[in-house]
Amino acid sequence: MSTKSRTRSKTRLSRALGIALTPKAAKYLEKRPYAPGEHGRTKRKTDSDYAVRLREKQRLRAQYGIREAQLKIAFEEARRGGGLTGENLVELLEMRLDALVLRAGFARTTAQARQLIVHRHILVDGARVDRPSFRVKPGQMIHVHARSEALPPFQVAAAGGHVDVLPKVPGYLSVEIDKLQARLERRPKRAEVPVTCEVQLVVEYYAAR
Repeated sequence: MSTKSRTRSKTRLSRALGIALTPKAAKYLEKRPYAPGEHGRTKRKTDSDYAVRLREKQRLRAQYGIREAQLKIAFEEARRGGGLTGENLVELLEMRLDALVLRAGFARTTAQARQLIVHRHILVDGARVDRPSFRVKPGQMIHVHARSEALPPFQVAAAGGHVDVLPKVPGYLSVEIDKLQARLERRPKRAEVPVTCEVQLVVEYYAAR
């Protein structure tokens, strides 16, 4: 799929879910705050409980750019963890390496963060990690390989080039953007995570299956 096709796909999905999945999609949503398609402007009939829960699950999955199987595995771990399952779920997803690379401002989108990791530009405590799903532990340092720092994407990041399109750096992450370094200081708390989702509906979706 070409870059232009991927952009159109993300924009269409953003409009369908009512959330901006990329900075470009955010601009489209400002101009067209309705679902895509010929009936997008018309008021839809009331959705069933199942449809509401499904949509919320899709919103969460889309914001992290993960497969259904990955979300289901994370849900089962969250359910076993004690406490509120929905909050546990978001907190576990937020400790993924790709999510933290994005939050730190090293990348502009989740897709770009994942690409940087897969191409082995990202280190955790000095070791290369090429799995976007890698779970970062509190206290670990995320940084860019020294040989990669001169590449254009990282030069843009180090200059703060993504600050205008990303949420403010959350409190659980400390960042030295000019050094392309970030540390996960502690486990994220759901209330701090810049993700739009009614997590209880996601829990209800899986509980009903």
